[in-house]
Amino acid sequence: MNEDRFAAEVTVIGFDGDDTLWHSEDAFALAQERLADLLAAHASDAEVLARLQEIERRNLELFGYGIKGFTLCMIETAIEVSNGTVPVADIEHLLGTGREMLARPVGLLPGVAETVPLLADGYRLALITKGDLLNQESKIARSGLAGLFESIDILSEKTADSYLQIFRRLEIEPEQFLMVGNSEVSDALPVVALQSWAVLVPYPLTSMHELGFSFDRSSPRLRILTRIDELPAILSGAEGPSGGTA
Repeated sequence: MNEDRFAAEVTVIGFDGDDTLWHSEDAFALAQERLADLLAAHASDAEVLARLQEIERRNLELFGYGIKGFTLCMIETAIEVSNGTVPVADIEHLLGTGREMLARPVGLLPGVAETVPLLADGYRLALITKGDLLNQESKIARSGLAGLFESIDILSEKTADSYLQIFRRLEIEPEQFLMVGNSEVSDALPVVALQSWAVLVPYPLTSMHELGFSFDRSSPRLRILTRIDELPAILSGAEGPSGGTA
């Protein structure tokens, strides 16, 4: 074993789904723009989005993550911001936006279609994502990647305890696990705290749920990449012993 190689002990690689393997946040951003346009007569864009964020946080424990809960929060925002005067046609428009988000094709991110099968030849792969169960199951099935994963988990939250439960089921120690994702909150912080490994591939857009979050990126158990197809070189040691973060 090459002790200088990043994550040399790893036997299982976990992948996040939304905004790591396929696009997701861009649809939420477009929906937020539509909501702000609908409510332009009542409040500024910034005020509408701030109210939406407040309502999402208020409802998170009940609705969880996902498009269905987000759609309900958009409707609640429209009602509150307009003081109950929002037209029924605008409510119907927001419901239509939610339906469009649920039905849109799964668009894999650059490098995913080549990289995930390549890594499946040398590692056990797990898909660990969160959100609405039905929608996530649909996206996983339509992604064309489902057959590459030994284990698939759709969680309400990604916590240290939820990762430990997955480790126990896969019969591995924390140092044998690497998580690949775009979220510092869900994909990096919990696993690094467990002495596992993490690779962040940031998405151009940040979820409203993670705005303002600050995470120490200096851990030797973390790498930050620009694209997912840089991952094989990191794991093979082709980057050199020191690696680096972006």
